Amino acid sequence: MDGSFCSRLWAELAGFLRRTVRFLTTGSSTSSKSSLKGEFFDSMSLRRLLGGVRSRVLSGVQRREFRLPEGGPLISFTFDDFPLSALEVGGAILKSNGMSGTYYAAMGLMGKTSPEAGPYFSGGELETLLKDGHELGSHTFGHISCRTASLSDFTADVMKGKEAVERITGARPSHHFAYPYGHVTWRAKGMIGARLTSCRGIYPGINTSPVDLNLLRANNLYSGSYRWEAVRRLIEQNSQQRGWLIFYTHDLSDRPSDFGCTPAQFESVVKLVQQSRATVLPVGKVAANAASLPPYPKEK
Repeated sequence: MDGSFCSRLWAELAGFLRRTVRFLTTGSSTSSKSSLKGEFFDSMSLRRLLGGVRSRVLSGVQRREFRLPEGGPLISFTFDDFPLSALEVGGAILKSNGMSGTYYAAMGLMGKTSPEAGPYFSGGELETLLKDGHELGSHTFGHISCRTASLSDFTADVMKGKEAVERITGARPSHHFAYPYGHVTWRAKGMIGARLTSCRGIYPGINTSPVDLNLLRANNLYSGSYRWEAVRRLIEQNSQQRGWLIFYTHDLSDRPSDFGCTPAQFESVVKLVQQSRATVLPVGKVAANAASLPPYPKEK
């Protein structure tokens, strides 16, 4: 972790502590303090603040940096867990527009059904996915969190998931992974990042050089929070920055789970991407192109 990053993080924490002390010591009645209705004691505000601190810390450590290829903006569509609708609906939309995506499959979910997201993939869908030009990555085997499992158990499950995918795709020099629930820890990031080609999280934003292959940024497409104008602005910013924008979702249906979106919402994003003239590639192809470039220079 470089000195400038530590300084920025400390400044944020110090500012939060100063505002909290000010709230406790000035201008608030005992009753208002005890009710915990102040901005910094609202549970959601505190959760967002702690989440922001966590994302900054984890984004700054155990990094494996590379430079993006020269040229225009890049966009990738990804799907987590791999509900069947992600391929039958989402994959069909991408294919009809000449695009392909990356599917992060938790292989232990194969053949099972979620009450919210519907049925998961089967062996036949995996063959269809690859035949249609999509990419198959992993999401651990049992869809476990590195925050609740021991590092050794988590690592073993990640490798079990990787091996299960490779029994379908064949052994390949590269492999791509997404953290279940978006949960990342310092130790897991270092351990898993050293064994896989890329690891995608759920911290939002645009990936710009130097990109951290151990924790790629990604932006959700969830029905409950979907805002067309916000997506349009994000795609526009990616074009201006010539960065790499990654989207992710789970199931697609007219009544999706909390972690999915409707076909109409997904198709509207695809149309915005087409209008932006960005290059749409699976995650692995972007990483492979970057791997052929010289390493990103370290700051002195």
